[in-house]
Amino acid sequence: MNKKYKSRTIGNHQLSPETLMMGYGYSPSLSEGSLKPPVFQTSTFVFQTAEEGKAFFELAYGLREKEESEEIGLIYSRINNPNLEVLEDRLAVWDNAEKSLVFASGMAAISTSLWAYLRPGDVLICSEPIYGGTEYLSRYILPEFNIKRVGFNAEDGEKGMEVAAQEARDIIKETGGRVGAIFLETPANPTNGLVDIALARRISESFSKDGTRPPVIVDNTFLGPLWQTPLDHGADITIMSLTKYVGGHSDLIAGSSSGSEKWMGPIQGMRTILGTMADPHTGWILMRSLETLKLRMEASNAGAKKVASFLKAHEKVSAVWHLDDLPDGTEDKELFERQCRAGGSTFAFEIHGGEAEAFKVLNALQVIKLAVSLGGTETLASHPAAMTHSDFTQKDRDRLGIKDSLIRISVGVENPEDLIVDLAQALDQISGVVA
Repeated sequence: MNKKYKSRTIGNHQLSPETLMMGYGYSPSLSEGSLKPPVFQTSTFVFQTAEEGKAFFELAYGLREKEESEEIGLIYSRINNPNLEVLEDRLAVWDNAEKSLVFASGMAAISTSLWAYLRPGDVLICSEPIYGGTEYLSRYILPEFNIKRVGFNAEDGEKGMEVAAQEARDIIKETGGRVGAIFLETPANPTNGLVDIALARRISESFSKDGTRPPVIVDNTFLGPLWQTPLDHGADITIMSLTKYVGGHSDLIAGSSSGSEKWMGPIQGMRTILGTMADPHTGWILMRSLETLKLRMEASNAGAKKVASFLKAHEKVSAVWHLDDLPDGTEDKELFERQCRAGGSTFAFEIHGGEAEAFKVLNALQVIKLAVSLGGTETLASHPAAMTHSDFTQKDRDRLGIKDSLIRISVGVENPEDLIVDLAQALDQISGVVA
């Protein structure tokens, strides 16, 4: 859409993101006065002239620099589409980014962003634990392309990241390669372990060579986009599974990647060639969901605090990993207050016992749904060790704290008192307390 529909201010007043979600990047005059953007369900777009088509392709394929005030025109929905363009403008507002790109899934956003920057012989530094799909990609698929992975436990803090950086230096000294990217998931899935984004940026700069350095890429799915803005803390690229909070209704699959024009350029080019963009209808649904994003995330965050407080006091719960409950005076607490705006609504808790006891609790739930995913309007619970992180080795699960007694919960927008009653009756299914 035209730049004149992209003002974020009225005079000197900065408009809030929740206000901009109602119309930013779109004018009803462009679509017969329609208040909402219609679904542009088309594969291709008609050029006014052959010269116009040539100019559009020159920009799309980077054959020349854009002239002042020039924009890439609509060509083909694998390259650009009005629904995705408006959606991307609005996502960029939340991410405080120059540019956002939308993908067919969170994994499409992650894999396309990594493929844009990783090459054979590179080293990928990444935090642990991470989402199971990202784990599989980085541990099993990337090595097939001679890309080595160096991981560090989020719980090991600065020391862990520095050790990983030194291991990467040793590898590239031996192989003559380079660090291609630094990938973080913070808070970690499912432990809520925090990773210092600013420290990762400093480590990235230590690998700078000939004016280039590896991008710091942050998966912001657990808190974003309301409760954490990685780009403000030194990240170059922030990624989200839009399936989660942004979509928010458990009825679509999508992902996003945001950053400066400089960092997003290679990713956009890779998306065009791989064809990993979202479809127009999904883009349209996501725009609808963005209008209520703040309301939903605030409600679920408030509900999660009450649920976490109940679980913390329950005799059959041994630990609750909620970010609002970090001990004062700790490094994690300091990092949380510096980097995050709230604890979010997805967290994990340990019960006394093991897999059998965890399964009893999960099977007894009545209001809470037994399903993977998170960030929807409904509350979901799952068993990470047996489900989302089942492709981790037992050794890695033990090392990272993903125990058989661990249950992950994503609190929705239901009345939290109802959720507490449901959890109470489910925990009653465990006979006795295992010390």
